[in-house]
Amino acid sequence: MPMDSHVFTNTDWVLLFQGNNFSNLLLGLWVSVRIALISMVGSIVLGILLGMAMTTRNLLAKWLTLAYVEIMRLAPQIVLLFVVFFWVSRKFPVNIGGETAAIIVFTLWGTAEMGDLVRGAISSIPAHQYYSASALGMTHGQTMRYVTLPLAVRQLIPLTVNLTTRMIKTTSLISLIGVIEVLKMAQVIIDRGRFDYPNAALWVYATVFFMYFIVCYTISLVAKYLEKRLAL
Repeated sequence: MPMDSHVFTNTDWVLLFQGNNFSNLLLGLWVSVRIALISMVGSIVLGILLGMAMTTRNLLAKWLTLAYVEIMRLAPQIVLLFVVFFWVSRKFPVNIGGETAAIIVFTLWGTAEMGDLVRGAISSIPAHQYYSASALGMTHGQTMRYVTLPLAVRQLIPLTVNLTTRMIKTTSLISLIGVIEVLKMAQVIIDRGRFDYPNAALWVYATVFFMYFIVCYTISLVAKYLEKRLAL
């Protein structure tokens, strides 16, 4: 009995290059990357401030920042997206678009994650560094600026890269609030060609996988370069 020749002559991959399908995937990828990178910029800036506040001797500040970190880390991102996109728009006279809501949520979440990373990096710095700074007559602010943060940055680079790649992959959730990112675009392409190309899903999702891989791997290479430069 002859085997199904379709197994060996599958040409469903051509769906990727029909019309604007491939360019639409790239546009969807750019939406994901843009939202993640903008959110990471805000997360890094606010996370450094949060991490510094978490290491302060003020008990109230420590408890408040710890509560914020735990709430943001434990709350599902999809719930936060729905709250910001639907609830805030109804309760306040503001019109928040899907991308804006996504940036707000990922920045809030990323700030909590980044703040905890900064706290850990600062706490891991040997005590003799602070004693040396104090012996030189440095104030607390000068010690934080010239000693603590430069030493912490070296530890934070790989952790920040990991958070960035996680954020890029988590952007797949934003399709639920109407944002057309790469995974949603892939689903649209598959649905359009489901009858003419019934097995195209494998090719489309494999392409999305490699797109994610290329972006995340590129970010890791940049991080390794920065680590080498800082080690000099």
